This record gives sequence, C-alpha cells and structure tokens, in this order.
Amino acid sequence: MSEADMLYEQAHDLNLVRLEYIKMEMTTGEKRGQTSELKKLGLGDDVDLHVYEIPVEYQKVQSIIPGLWKEHSPQLVVHVGVSGMATTVILEKCGHNEGYKGLDNSRFCPRSHCCVEGGPKCIDSVIDMDAVCKRVSTLGLDVTVTISKDAGRYLCDFAYYTSLYQSHGRSAFVHVPPLGKPYTAEQLGRALQAIIEEMLDVLEHSEGKINCRHEH
Repeated sequence: MSEADMLYEQAHDLNLVRLEYIKMEMTTGEKRGQTSELKKLGLGDDVDLHVYEIPVEYQKVQSIIPGLWKEHSPQLVVHVGVSGMATTVILEKCGHNEGYKGLDNSRFCPRSHCCVEGGPKCIDSVIDMDAVCKRVSTLGLDVTVTISKDAGRYLCDFAYYTSLYQSHGRSAFVHVPPLGKPYTAEQLGRALQAIIEEMLDVLEHSEGKINCRHEH
C-alpha cells in the first residue's frame, strides 16, 4: 500500500493531531485502517501527528473536541469526513449552530436542536477556502476540489461548529466521497495531503490579520 493509500485509509475515518495542528473527523461506520500507520506516515518533518476517533454522537462531540483543544492547544483543526453524496473533494467554509434534528448513533438528538445555545448561527473558518481550492486545483492531482457553505446539519456539521466555536475559527472541514466513487485511495490521499499543506501555508501567511481580528 502506498503512502497516499495509507493516508486515505486512515484519514477518512479518524482524527489526527499535530504539534500546532489537529486534524479530526467523524467516524462513518466504514472499516477503519490502522491508526498507527497514519501516525508513521505523518505530514512532514515539522508535523507531530496523532490520531483520534470521534464517535457519531452529539454528546461525545461536545466533550471530546474541547478536551482535545485543552490538551494540545493546536494552531489548526482539520476535520475529514466521508459523504455518500459527494462526488468531489469539498472544502466546507463554515459550520452551523442550528437545525440538528437527526438522531445520532446512540439515538440521541439535542433537545434545543442546536450546538451551542446562544452561539452565533454560523461561524466561518479563518482559512480562506477559496484560496486553498484555487491553489490545490493547479497541482494536477486529477481530483476536483470544490467549495461548500453547508456541511449537512448532522454530526459533521455539528463537530465542525463545535470546533470552530472552541477555536475562534481555527478549524476546517473536508468532505471526501466514498472510496472508488469516483476517486482511488491514492488520488484522495494525495489530495488530502495537498489540501492540509495549503491550509497550513495560508494560515501561516494570514496569522497577523487573524490575531488582530481576535484582539478587537
């Protein structure tokens, strides 16, 4: 199995963290790869990668994500989730606070149907997804990357909003299609690598503006 294959097998169902960067995602019920292989793969010499799994449960999301932020104080969180409806790799621009009416894997749904009571209706990522999409699309990866403003009002969106709220926008979400529909594991793996690298680069070059915004 190639490094790109291993990245896809690990990333599409699990969560990872780096020294100043956390990548997390929702489990989808599909078969998970061995998380240790993803940790071995890494994302470059300056990235300390750890793997986490977040159950498809609202209450677990609300406890695990803040706990990971408190433990690691990352620079950025990137969620990756599989969408059965996706035919492209989708960069989600924002997370939503309201409209959660579907039951999770434990047959639970928040009574308020929202993520954070009293929170903003929508929180945008500090990452310029348009810039990331444009840059990745020029790399010749044979994968179409698109932008979305609706992560689905289920656990992916719920986790994304929770992370955005916790991190003051320092989070991102990437939806990928199921393996083979239409992309191979290698194609998706290389796309995820490129997307994460570009997100980190975009964040690094916009750090001053982001800090100034939060100070005011």
